[in-house]
Amino acid sequence: MYVIGTAGHVDHGKSTLVHALTGIDPDRLREEKEREMTIDLGFAWLTLPNGESVGVVDVPGHRDFIENMLAGVGGIDAALFIVAADESVMPQTREHLAILDLLGVSSGVVALTKIDLAESPEWVELVAADVSETLQGTVLENAPIVPVSARTGQGLDDLMQALQDVLSQVEPRRDLGRPRLPIDRVFTISGFGTVVTGTLIDGRFEIGQEVEILPRGLKARVRGLQTHKKKVERAVPGSRLAMNLSGVNKADLKRGDVVTIPGWLHPTVLVDVRLRYLPETLRSGMGGAPRPLRHNAQVKFFSGAAETLARVRLLGRDTLPPGESGWVQLQLQEPVPLVKGDRFIVRRPSPPATIGGGVVVDPHPGRKHRRFRPEVLARLETLAQGTPAEILLQTLERRGPVPARQLLGDESLRDVAGALEEVLTGGQAVLLHDRPEETPPVAELRTAGTLLVTRSWWGRVLEKADAVLAAYHAEFPLREGMPREALRSRLRLDAKTFNAVMSRAVAEGRIVEAGAIVRLPSHAVRFNQEQQRRVDALLERFRRQPYVTPSFKESVAAVGEEVLGVLLNRGDLVAVSADVLFLPETYEEMVARVRQHIEREGSITLAQARDMLGTSRKYAQALLEHLDEIGVTKRIENERVLANG
Repeated sequence: MYVIGTAGHVDHGKSTLVHALTGIDPDRLREEKEREMTIDLGFAWLTLPNGESVGVVDVPGHRDFIENMLAGVGGIDAALFIVAADESVMPQTREHLAILDLLGVSSGVVALTKIDLAESPEWVELVAADVSETLQGTVLENAPIVPVSARTGQGLDDLMQALQDVLSQVEPRRDLGRPRLPIDRVFTISGFGTVVTGTLIDGRFEIGQEVEILPRGLKARVRGLQTHKKKVERAVPGSRLAMNLSGVNKADLKRGDVVTIPGWLHPTVLVDVRLRYLPETLRSGMGGAPRPLRHNAQVKFFSGAAETLARVRLLGRDTLPPGESGWVQLQLQEPVPLVKGDRFIVRRPSPPATIGGGVVVDPHPGRKHRRFRPEVLARLETLAQGTPAEILLQTLERRGPVPARQLLGDESLRDVAGALEEVLTGGQAVLLHDRPEETPPVAELRTAGTLLVTRSWWGRVLEKADAVLAAYHAEFPLREGMPREALRSRLRLDAKTFNAVMSRAVAEGRIVEAGAIVRLPSHAVRFNQEQQRRVDALLERFRRQPYVTPSFKESVAAVGEEVLGVLLNRGDLVAVSADVLFLPETYEEMVARVRQHIEREGSITLAQARDMLGTSRKYAQALLEHLDEIGVTKRIENERVLANG
């Protein structure tokens, strides 16, 4: 699941275009409608030509509301970068582009809007060339440029196709087993209570789960989940999510708080970063770095949806010139929950301007560094390249399922045993075995053939299996489940990997396995109203004449072959031959009476069974032959005796 975010100068038609694409007006505030200008974040969703649903975050373009924009743009997978054809590139065009560049939003589409207001087609071409030149050297330099008009609808289909093409190249969000929901809205709904929204990263949430809201450490429970106004039992990474929380009030929460699971994420006020200071060439008057960044300068720090003031502690140098990058320790005024690899933006408080951004390298350095220590800089360089655990996860992402013992023997990986223990304990990697609650010692994995995968790989496989099985159940609602081998084929897994996947999925309760058939735990065969009416009528016929019952052929004619198969599979009817069926209670009674007769008389003949049961030769013979087959009786000439007698 993906989220796209708008970006661009004020009044270039972002919200109007979102409305045209989605049918949803993202401007929800009365002041926004009165001023015809987006002030705060707006949310919508669209359906791509391939049927995939994609979240949309609409951000403000006005310079006064750039900081609101930053609360929404951090969690997007691709940008819908908007430039009006009647105005071309403007100040916030450049600042929004710089922000996308700093946040590493490397996928996007440029919508050249308001082409119906342009002077001529030649003018549109000139503006497109100007935009293309502006994008050079940025993350969006290869983004397609699509001319559109939200008013006339021209180009909207092309824009949707371009968005689909771009998103098809975006890697799905990884499931690291560490769910984080940076809160960008908090509100209440009558009868439900507190609701928060945000873009889910790093993991999953499900209904009933206990959660923690940081930085204040509040505990709550997930009461309900919605994605695009549809209820879901489990939310996946990358989804726009509304979460109904019990145990907390609206007044307890604010934008920038983070919903997560307890125990792993800790707020910090001291963080080591690699800071990229913007060059002077961004001459918008609103962004860019006009002078060197000095030690102890005050900045505004933005990450996720959080915002706080910070002091800059330059490491290894006295100043950072515009256009350069350097090691910085930021001292935050308020605690912020951060993890290594998080992106951030810094702005000058006054006059307000975006001046840089970068990547968190160490969210918990523990103490202030001495500024000119070579060993400190060397440590940060090492951290930036990746810890052994991070390199191991990258290897797993690239190679897919790998036997744990093979990784332990890979000499190209540093401290692989320690890294393996770290990623397993932290939940970033998963062992495919039938004891998901257990993590065996690393020493045991040197000889076992257990497969290891990343949490994100495991999440993707489960998600696809859920979708495949759900589609199968919808197409064949009267079947108990899908053939196991058919599921393997759809998942495109080799037999060894599939068997390992099934072992863990069954142990986790995600899939139910019954011999060669698999199904979702939620699946149960249910008849529709007409089918149930026919079934009731057929079973009534069996009850009226329990010993002279409708034949197999008559039963098929009454309810259909598939429905009859369900009745037989779940034991509503018992087949004693290819043509003779009984109710289970009738069958049990008949078997008991035959046993009792033989125990009393020593044997039973076909005629005696027929007369005793008050049935015909056809039914009595079918029953006795069935009892022979299952080992209850055995035939001696024209009589039956008990097989174990």
